[in-house]
Amino acid sequence: MEIKVLGTGCPRCKALEREVFNALAELDIAANVSKVEDIMKIMEYGIMHTPGLVINGKVVLSGRLPSRNELKQILTQNQ
Repeated sequence: MEIKVLGTGCPRCKALEREVFNALAELDIAANVSKVEDIMKIMEYGIMHTPGLVINGKVVLSGRLPSRNELKQILTQNQ
């Protein structure tokens, strides 16, 4: 599973990255997680608001910080 957290470094972006790692650990899912902070690269995904979450090349979330349960559900569905 390839996961990218899109964000320029704002508190919500950092929180999403942290929550992704926590949820993956709780679900015992192996994934390659990377952070994309370059605004030009973020814009290539077509999102207008950060944070954004991309799983296996597909944007699954943008513009908000999901609850831990919602994040776990997103990760499980896109595994």
